Amino acid sequence: MTFDAVIVGGSYAGLSAAMMLARARRSVLVIDSGLPRNRFAAHSHGVLGLDGIGGGELLRQAKAQLLDYPSVRWISDTATDAQVTVDGFAVHTAGGDTWATRKLLLATGVRDALPDLPGLSERWGHSVLHCPYCHGYEVGGGAIGLLGGHALSSMMAGVLADWGQVTLFAQGMTLEDDAIATLQRRGVRIETSEVVALEGEAPQLSAALLADGRRIDLRALFVTARQHMGSPLVEQLGCALDESPVGVLVRVDAQKQTTVPGVYAAGDASVMGNITLASAEGVRAGVSLHHALVAEDSTAA
Repeated sequence: MTFDAVIVGGSYAGLSAAMMLARARRSVLVIDSGLPRNRFAAHSHGVLGLDGIGGGELLRQAKAQLLDYPSVRWISDTATDAQVTVDGFAVHTAGGDTWATRKLLLATGVRDALPDLPGLSERWGHSVLHCPYCHGYEVGGGAIGLLGGHALSSMMAGVLADWGQVTLFAQGMTLEDDAIATLQRRGVRIETSEVVALEGEAPQLSAALLADGRRIDLRALFVTARQHMGSPLVEQLGCALDESPVGVLVRVDAQKQTTVPGVYAAGDASVMGNITLASAEGVRAGVSLHHALVAEDSTAA
């Protein structure tokens, strides 16, 4: 059997794209390894109508609703490679299966490369956070920190000031005078001594230990992790990548098609975002992919 679309990745973007295609009565296969990016967070916030729902529960409900459509098939496996064929694409999985498809949608997300800082990884998603819009409100104000050292640090520190009393840990970066003045106007404290460890009863955070021996009390620490592609398929297929302030993203056009014809991408792999943005991009990709199928069907001999 050749599917109209194979979607690699069954998280928010992949599920949203699959729903659009299923509602168009197209045959869809979703291949999912069961490792969503936000699995470290207990709750998902800022999701309209579902604020505070557990990420796993949200995906469970969405998957159940999707599988009510008879044209959808789901396999729990890892897509290991894909090749262009005469009729579309062949996708191979770790389980030894090969799946043929006319179109391919990569909703494979990204992998966060966390800073190598003692005490950080065990707090990731709990008191060490990446998105204030997702988790900042629940911190509840008070002393919060931002681990600097990247291009977005100065801007992000100013934004974070709406969620608490911010300390920007420069981590060796040099700030321009105008950036310092802006941060001071926002009430941001700048700390030049490097953070060498995080302390507290994990997964909670109580303080950052500095290189000079001081401790800075903190309720939470925000970190912008370096992002890498969540799957080798993107580069195997030759999809072009673009650099962003936090890592690489798949280059897509307005229809969410990559530089490889017939290959689409949506979600965190193609846009810096959150659950809502990933879902919206999945809808866009699914609709665009469906339009491409219709165009092909309309011109087929």
